[in-house]
Amino acid sequence: MRIKVDSVNDSSVFPTSVDVVVIGGGIVGTSTAYELAKQGVSVALFEKGVIAGEQSGRNWGWVRQQNRDLHELPMAIRSLQRWDELSTEIGMDLGFRRSGILYGTLNDADLARWEKWGQQAKQIGFTSQLLSAREAQERIGDKTAWRGGVWSPTDGRAEPSQAAPAIAKGAQNLGASIFQRCAVRALDISAGRVSGVWTERGLVKASRVICCGGAWNSRFCRQYGIELPAANILGTVFKTTAAPEIVKGCLSTPQLCVRRRLDGSYTVAVPGLGQIDLAPQNIRYAAKFYPMFRSKVAKKLTLRLNSSFFSGPEASGSWSHDTPSPFEKIRVLDPTPNKRIIDDGLAELIRLFPALEGTKVDYAWAGWIDTTPDLVPVIDEVSQIPGMFIASGFSGHGFAIGPGAGLLCTQMMTNKPVYTDLAPYRLSRFDKGNVIRQPQMM
Repeated sequence: MRIKVDSVNDSSVFPTSVDVVVIGGGIVGTSTAYELAKQGVSVALFEKGVIAGEQSGRNWGWVRQQNRDLHELPMAIRSLQRWDELSTEIGMDLGFRRSGILYGTLNDADLARWEKWGQQAKQIGFTSQLLSAREAQERIGDKTAWRGGVWSPTDGRAEPSQAAPAIAKGAQNLGASIFQRCAVRALDISAGRVSGVWTERGLVKASRVICCGGAWNSRFCRQYGIELPAANILGTVFKTTAAPEIVKGCLSTPQLCVRRRLDGSYTVAVPGLGQIDLAPQNIRYAAKFYPMFRSKVAKKLTLRLNSSFFSGPEASGSWSHDTPSPFEKIRVLDPTPNKRIIDDGLAELIRLFPALEGTKVDYAWAGWIDTTPDLVPVIDEVSQIPGMFIASGFSGHGFAIGPGAGLLCTQMMTNKPVYTDLAPYRLSRFDKGNVIRQPQMM
């Protein structure tokens, strides 16, 4: 893999029966397994590759409430609380620090948008600080003629290489079973409802199954006639060598997103740039994604045609539970990063902050971000298959809101009171005839 993540040991005893099966070992899957085990529910998590091997180990590491879709904000707020609590509960460092997030802009329209959003967010429980041109200049510290910015001191950052593996180990310590390189091939269905899963190591009985498979979720769901609209966006990120401190937490400008890492290096990305493959899944759901492609968030996306048309999470085709599945053929999605994005990002970093002259790229990577048409996740029980649940389409926000999503999924599956309304996350909002919301804040 092009990324480095902390290793997790598999559990010693393979289960034959549990209360809940979690499919996928990213931040949402591990958080769900942890919260379930904390409630005393017997749970097994199966990951086709390694814990945090895909997007949960490849993201920017931002943990923010600022600039979230207002439907998503309550989950983001609750998630920050869980980030605060988890290191103590688990007894391991997740790399989480409330070091603040800073945005700078050259555009008056951004300031107007942030101000309007901030007024609405305050009613939900989140407050940030709109910055004047002078205040933005002082905080960012470069020579750019900023029009202003926004500062969210309660937001933070965490280490993708540490977080999901630590949460997985925490779940194991509470009794959860964790197995890697063990794909779930199919559901076991009896009398119209879920009765277990078929893994590559055999049948595991369970009355509830939750799909937290990221970019692979939609393809898995199509096997059962479940329409889960999804488009996977390829993003490129790189890590620098150790460098002088120019920002304590995270910084976003129109051309650059930067996170200070615990080891003194930086994670760097160019915001908005990404690729979408021309593949059967994207063609299938093209009409539903029309509002997103018309929106500001999709202006920098490019289309390409490659081998993903025939293999991978967006391809077509079926399989049976007793033959190798697509999830075993590609254990970890490890796409090639875009060299131009890396070169442009490093050049912009040094242009903004000349003190970083001589800083090099340590290593770079790319990852597939699973998105929904309105960029709000799906968290729901599948109506036509009782006992099957979905947590999907976190649209690049999954790392930050993963702990909150795991708690919400656990409350939903155990019929406990939920801390926020589930209505905005229902899969049915994408049903034929429904108007799809244009994406709001990113």
